[in-house]
Amino acid sequence: MVNIEIKINGKIKCIDVNPRMRLIDLLRNLGLTSVKEGCSEGECGTCTVLLDGKAVTSCTVLAFQVDGHEVTTVEGLQTNGELDVIQQAFIENDAVQCGFCTPGMIMAVKSLLSENPWYFGPSPPSCR
Repeated sequence: MVNIEIKINGKIKCIDVNPRMRLIDLLRNLGLTSVKEGCSEGECGTCTVLLDGKAVTSCTVLAFQVDGHEVTTVEGLQTNGELDVIQQAFIENDAVQCGFCTPGMIMAVKSLLSENPWYFGPSPPSCR
């Protein structure tokens, strides 16, 4: 077993993990049910979470690799019981479909917009 310290959705946890345990399994074991397993190969994006603010497929990351890092799932996007603007946009635009892969899509959009905020703001800087 390997002892790791991880910040999950704003809360620090110290956990013993098997060196072969994947991040998705750790999150599911902690009751974070938004993280779903689709392909188990990192192709479908259903299990996408934010690792230090960047989108990663949690089925391809080993749990011990997140030692000292921060992981955010859909459950961690709410603030004071209010949905994140992206979650709300998915609802208002009927983008949830069956809901199985929606959390992964929301996390991918969250990462995209944090890296490229001009998508919802002023135009990107000119190359000239």
